[in-house]
Amino acid sequence: MTVDVRREPQAESPAAPGQYAIEVTNVSKWYGNVVAVNDITFALGPGVTGLLGPNGAGKSTLLHMMSGFLKPSSGSVRVLGASAWQHPDMYRSVGLVPEREAVYRFLSGWEFVLLSAKLQGLKDPEAAARRAIHEVDMESAQHRATGGYSKGMKQRVKVAAAIVHEPQVLVLDEPFNGADPRQRLHLMDMLREMAANGRTIVFSSHILEEVERLAERVLVVVAGRLAASGDFREIRRLMTDRPHTFTVRSSDNRRLASALVADPSVFGVELGDGRVTVRTSEFLAFAQAVARVARTADVSLFELLPTDESLESVFSYLVQR
Repeated sequence: MTVDVRREPQAESPAAPGQYAIEVTNVSKWYGNVVAVNDITFALGPGVTGLLGPNGAGKSTLLHMMSGFLKPSSGSVRVLGASAWQHPDMYRSVGLVPEREAVYRFLSGWEFVLLSAKLQGLKDPEAAARRAIHEVDMESAQHRATGGYSKGMKQRVKVAAAIVHEPQVLVLDEPFNGADPRQRLHLMDMLREMAANGRTIVFSSHILEEVERLAERVLVVVAGRLAASGDFREIRRLMTDRPHTFTVRSSDNRRLASALVADPSVFGVELGDGRVTVRTSEFLAFAQAVARVARTADVSLFELLPTDESLESVFSYLVQR
């Protein structure tokens, strides 16, 4: 898969039915005058794909269309060769983990997962529920009411219910919300193993590090449009090698500014308000150079802060490329 970061992204075109588990073709979704998803095309096969973007970008709307909960206003969404909309049979092969709380507070974790196994019509629902609960490391809390679970525990029991029937496709909306670091690593290891066994997994996140740790490829969605798609490492490089602005406070801002302007990683320096504002297009090179430059100039650094590191600024840059 190649990286594409133009204003009109050309993601991988769907191939013949059956080659990809999920095929999204020229899909848009609007509510009155509000456009939530705007002409998005991509196709996903086995492996882990991260759907990355700021809150409100359209990630959940896309996942809901893949899950058959929403009908596209235009275009088509196909899962395992059939339309996702009004096709309940696909849930025999698809597991869903919604972002919203979707557990019955009066049921224990065991009862909740067992109910899912029975609804799937599995031959041995008890064995399937035990396996799924073990997979998400919830055995110690399985007989407690889910109403008393933490956010992270509820997330894990939702994952257990989604994988109880060993689905071919797994769709997860912000699955790591509320999970502690150990729980996140455990879930990520489990999802990697599922992908290695040929499953197609797509999950959404607004946290760059989650996608970097887990996804083999990434779809970046901004304001309802596909801003970039491809190998995460290439997109991460684009996110890093973009114009950056830093503010620096030091023991002698004027001397530091004079020294920094000569460094090849810097293309702009301004003095004002007791700070030096530095512009660079080489994040790592500047981060490595600033301490050396200050030491050579006999200046002490008090503060070094990036001023444009929000996800919104990163994604907006990708869209504007």
